[in-house]
Amino acid sequence: MPTPDLAKLKTYPVASRKSKVSFDSFARPCRKGGTFREFYESLPNILAAKDLRYIVEAIAAAHKQKKPVLFMFGAHVIKVGLSPLLTDLIKRKIVTGIALNGAGVIHDFELAFMGSTSEDVASALADGSFGMAEETHATLNAAIRDGAKKGWGLGRSVGHMIIKKKLPYRRLSLLATCVEMDVPATVHVAIGTDIIHQQSSADGAAIGQTSLHDFRTLIGVVSQLGQGGVVGNLGSAVILPEVFLKAVSIARNLGSSVKDFTAFDFDMIRHYRPHENVLKRPTLLGGRGIHITGHHEILIPLLIRAVAEQL
Repeated sequence: MPTPDLAKLKTYPVASRKSKVSFDSFARPCRKGGTFREFYESLPNILAAKDLRYIVEAIAAAHKQKKPVLFMFGAHVIKVGLSPLLTDLIKRKIVTGIALNGAGVIHDFELAFMGSTSEDVASALADGSFGMAEETHATLNAAIRDGAKKGWGLGRSVGHMIIKKKLPYRRLSLLATCVEMDVPATVHVAIGTDIIHQQSSADGAAIGQTSLHDFRTLIGVVSQLGQGGVVGNLGSAVILPEVFLKAVSIARNLGSSVKDFTAFDFDMIRHYRPHENVLKRPTLLGGRGIHITGHHEILIPLLIRAVAEQL
């Protein structure tokens, strides 16, 4: 086998090559005591930092154009202490709709009820006491039954109950805030996934009726996303991406132009359904899907503060 003559390789001047990274996109040092805006503008305009800027600008533009900004999330986002930031976004009408799974409702209620939440599952499971907190199942299941009788969705049913009972930490409740601000708050339940389903007080018909009502409300929100709206999936790996995909299909079937919107996903790892059902498939007709990997307790405050600066 002859040895190749590497002296015959064709080369070119490096200046003629297109390079993907340039010094003007690099990070800059920040002075001690500087502002958040200075810090934010000092981030490199590369990869995830560039994507974050795109999301921030999309949310700011949607707010100015009065397009929907829908945040979908479950219990973890609430458990890591982000309710005060999210309720502020709702009060300022920057977030114009939220969608939760069933566990999100439990933590939202417990925070409003006693200012704390999240039991130690491993230790409680050992003796069968996991999920047996009396006030949680009794109060929530009663609220759901009452809401079903009124023809309400599950989110409104629980939010209204929190306000009516004047729970001591109700300022922390996303659902109560949405009721007060007349912002859609939908809850999408899988029967058997939540601790309140363990009890005899659970009414399957009421849970199903109120959650179905919320699914139909969500379709209305999704139908308005086109031409500039934003949807963020903040850590739901299965339920909310599946619900969102069906809502997009129904909205389009009924004639809504659900395209040319921004979809983003924040989570600690990348999952199949958020990628396919939120970021990829719904934006094939137009728009952009972005995933940023990281912890909610860091990413979401960073996003919210950056949006505040942009507005």
